[in-house]
This record gives sequence, C-alpha cells and structure tokens, in this order.
Amino acid sequence: MRTTFLPILFTLAAALAGCGGSGAAADARGDTLSVAATAVPHAEILEVVKPILEQEGVTLQVRVFNDYVQPNDQVAQKHIDVNYFQTRPYLDAYNRGRGTGLVAVAGVHIEPFGAYSRRYASLDALPAGADVVIPNDPSNNSRALILLHKAGVIALKDPADAMASQRDIIANPKGLKFRELDSAMLPRVLGQVDLALINTNYALDAGLDPTRDALTIESADSPYVNFLVARADNRDDPRVQALARALTGPQVKAFIQSRYKGAVLPAF
Repeated sequence: MRTTFLPILFTLAAALAGCGGSGAAADARGDTLSVAATAVPHAEILEVVKPILEQEGVTLQVRVFNDYVQPNDQVAQKHIDVNYFQTRPYLDAYNRGRGTGLVAVAGVHIEPFGAYSRRYASLDALPAGADVVIPNDPSNNSRALILLHKAGVIALKDPADAMASQRDIIANPKGLKFRELDSAMLPRVLGQVDLALINTNYALDAGLDPTRDALTIESADSPYVNFLVARADNRDDPRVQALARALTGPQVKAFIQSRYKGAVLPAF
C-alpha cells in the first residue's frame, strides 16, 4: 500500500510545484506595462524608453491607434494600463463627456498646431468663402479657432477660452466656411479644401513638415502639452511612475530635439 501511494504523492508534489511556477510567471508578467499611443511622435518616443524600462524590469507593450477616442476608452475600461497621446483640454473634455476620471501623470512634449493648404501660400491669399476644415472634437476644435484668431483671420469673443466654438466667432471678414471632421481625416482631405487645421502628430504622419509647411503655427509656449495619462487607481503604480520618469528624462529630450527639429518640443 505504501508503495502505491508514493507515485501519487510525487505526482501531487509535482503539480503543486507547477502551480508555484505558474505563480512566478504571473508575477513576471505583472512587470509588463501596456500603453496606448498614436503613431507619430508618441509611439516613436516610446520606443526610446523601452530599453530604459527594461533596465528597471518593466516590459513596455505599445499599442498604436489612429484615433483619439479608443486610447482613452481602452484605459478607462482597464484593457490597457495607460496612454500617451493627448493634451489636458482634450482629457478634460473626454472625462466630462464620458463621466470618467482619467488623470494626467506627466507632461512630455508640445506639438505646435498648424494650418495647412495645398492651394494657397499664405492665409492672406485665402479667397472669400474659403472652405476650411477643423477637428471635430471639442478641445482641438477650439484650438484651431484660437490659432486662426491669433493669426487675424477671425475674431473670437474670448480667445482665452479653451473650449471656444464656432458660436463664439464674432468676426469672420473672409466669410470662411467651416466644416468639422475627425482629426485623423484632415490630412487626407488637404488637397480637396482651401485650408486644413491639422494636429502635428497627423501632419507628421502624412509627411508634412510643420516648421516649413504650415501657413501659421502655434508658438513654442503653447499650453497644449501632451501627457502620459492613467487611471486614478494605477497612477502611483511603480511601473507607471517608471514610465513617467523615462519620458521626462534626458534621453527623450535629446531624441525629440534631434528627430523633430522644432515640429515637436520637449515640455520639461
């Protein structure tokens, strides 16, 4: 009888050991941090920090999106840990609209927002009734209008209002006709309109050089900083804090300055 039970005991011990190994593997997987980002420049910058995080035992998994909604949805629903693609006004508008509580962790860079045309070489050359496309999300919509106000093309009731809309236009001397489109669509229709106000990440992805091609562009002191964003329940996670430190470190600053040459600016 004793001999009969020995194989069973060994089998049970092996099974328990296997469970212990599985637990260890789960702990190792716990050092993985997932981040949602748009392709340019965010995912490119994240590639710079991957080896930095690996030295701290954190594996960074980057998931690239081509829109501004899913990266927040995925984090809010806990499918992805954090994201890196948005400004604070956009984040605030998303939280208000969705009833979420996503939080900014660290400001990383600024992408000066620009106005582009394939038909005209200056804003002064825009004809009366020109067809102008701007982003359809509230924060970037306002950003486009504020840029045109500062360029003297239109006048807003309060150009300091980060949520200004077309209803706040008090002067439009050229009678510009505004249409609102998804931000990702704007570079695709650039050749079909008179003027397009395009986020720099999409402009770069489309092969535009904001410092050369934009007819007008935000100044270097733009308040629209791009943030690493997390949930309230994981903002203090050591992996998230390690990513925040890496994104605001000297390697990233040097990379932004050398690669984008003013089209993207470090915010730290």
